[in-house]
Amino acid sequence: MCTDTKLSLSRSFAQLARTAEKSKASIAVSKEPLETPPLEIHTLGDRALRKEARRISKVDDSIRDLAKDMLRSMYTAKGIGLAAPQIGINKQLLVIDLDIETPSSPPLILINPEISNESATVETYEEGCLSIPGVYLNVIRPSEITLSFRDEMGRPKKMKADGLVARCIQHEMDHLNGVLFVDRVSDQKQLQEALQEHGFQTTDVHSLRI
Repeated sequence: MCTDTKLSLSRSFAQLARTAEKSKASIAVSKEPLETPPLEIHTLGDRALRKEARRISKVDDSIRDLAKDMLRSMYTAKGIGLAAPQIGINKQLLVIDLDIETPSSPPLILINPEISNESATVETYEEGCLSIPGVYLNVIRPSEITLSFRDEMGRPKKMKADGLVARCIQHEMDHLNGVLFVDRVSDQKQLQEALQEHGFQTTDVHSLRI
């Protein structure tokens, strides 16, 4: 991320809080882990993770209920982001919460997100994924992004993000295109070792290296 990691994280949390506050989020669920999550998170090797998600034409109670179940499943798995394809639902819906330890901090709900601009500057940072548990590897991504989306009430929104917020959004948006973070890892030796250590197959990686 940025050179000053603490400053970058502080800006990221502040940006997420401002965006959620402006959205007047109507979705609130307990962040306490459940004994049994409502949704199953698919893992590397499952074909559901490689499907391109469809745009959501109508934001209604069914979408809001899905977002709530996604949040409950994400909190139970102790993640900070989850995309609908990860639970086998082919829709352009993301839920993100960088502050899962604070009950009052609202999540960010992104429906039909589109990135309109990426910074020329890039950063390398370690990523993990609920669909590839235990595997953490460095990924290069643009440090800042501008995006548009609809919130949980269907209202059009725009935002700029940097630091951890930008990285998390890009990571989750990859899922909407059937891309996993391991597809972007450049160090193939580390990738192979990490996957094998946690019981995953390197043949399930769709490398995006140029």
